Amino acid sequence: MTDAADHEYVTGLRARLGLPGIIDVHTHFMPEQVLRKVWAYFDSAGPLTGREWPIEYRDEEDVRLKTLRGFGVRAFTSLVYPHKPDMAAWLNEWSADFASRTPDCLHTATFYPEHGAASYVEAAIDAGARIFKSHVQVGHFHPGDPLLNEVWGLLHDTGVPVLIHCGSGPAAGEFTGPGPMIELLRRFPRLRLIIAHMGAPEYTEFLDIAERYDGVYLDTTMNFTDFFEDHDPFPAAERGRLRDFADRILFGSDFPNIPYPYGHALFALERLDLGDDWLRGVCHDNAARLFSIS
Repeated sequence: MTDAADHEYVTGLRARLGLPGIIDVHTHFMPEQVLRKVWAYFDSAGPLTGREWPIEYRDEEDVRLKTLRGFGVRAFTSLVYPHKPDMAAWLNEWSADFASRTPDCLHTATFYPEHGAASYVEAAIDAGARIFKSHVQVGHFHPGDPLLNEVWGLLHDTGVPVLIHCGSGPAAGEFTGPGPMIELLRRFPRLRLIIAHMGAPEYTEFLDIAERYDGVYLDTTMNFTDFFEDHDPFPAAERGRLRDFADRILFGSDFPNIPYPYGHALFALERLDLGDDWLRGVCHDNAARLFSIS
């Protein structure tokens, strides 16, 4: 699909659904040196990707912002995540600055199991953070690590959502999968968690978790696309449950780190044939309600 055709499709979809725009809860804007390292990892087909993964939108920051807005995205995130100690607080400072100069970006923050984590998480919340990112696979930590007890307590009490990559795709980690998340939610049952990639490949188990806990959402990042269906297909037997959770499924793209045009992620949702109301909720209304976007 050409760039023009991609834009035409997305514009047409928004018009058909009567959407004021798209809310994309899973996009990455990072310090330049960090993003370049992420891209280099994808280029190397490292073990956490498991296969060739060409970056579709390998552009400078201002170009990427223009591209995203050109698709009609009215709100997005700057998901950052540390892979070692003494990194999260610095990333939070960068994200706060990015949000201050990018008003359509939801102020994003992150954390890591380390001494002082509760202090910088509280500071980020006080500074206006509206969503946190956690990556169990990359960070290689158990969500229930005692060093995170105060962090989860703060997030539980304030209701600030956490978008967490905790499924075992595209490659399993020591602490990925539904088990650690079930343990966490037993201790903090009112956490607002957004399960990245719908928990792939443990789709059924994470849908079960969402059924039990009203504060658990799922994002559609890369799900149902040809790229994902080839390796971690969503089970046909669970298609009906997508309707059951119509108000707790949020659109995510993984922009700019995707190996296909942006519009394909939306096309993949439309071809599920779950109806316009379902699409409106997923592409805009559910996130607008969660983040109080008028």
